[in-house]
Amino acid sequence: VHLVESGGGSVQPGGSLRLSCAASGFTFSTYTMSWVRQAPGKGLEWVSSIYSGGGSTNYADSVKGRFTISSDNAKNTVYLQMNSLKPEDTAVYYCNLQWREYNYRGQGTQVTVSS
Repeated sequence: VHLVESGGGSVQPGGSLRLSCAASGFTFSTYTMSWVRQAPGKGLEWVSSIYSGGGSTNYADSVKGRFTISSDNAKNTVYLQMNSLKPEDTAVYYCNLQWREYNYRGQGTQVTVSS
């Protein structure tokens, strides 16, 4: 399984970014794609998930109402639209694919929110 994140960058507070994660190298019919992040000096924090089988989504309270996860199953790509960004959203964002007990993670993309 190969996951490649893109779309990170630097924005001012209140700005927006859209992250993408392209997945390849698997034939699972149903799986869960998630975004997790790691801020400087902190542990991994789950951000959001989407289930390929029906598109159900979940969000951490810290991003609910500001972030939207979506997917294009035909392209095996998941997106994270991030609006109203705050300095505390600064982190490396990783894409994670979960299938049964297996987890696969990409290399991450840096998001920096600063004035």
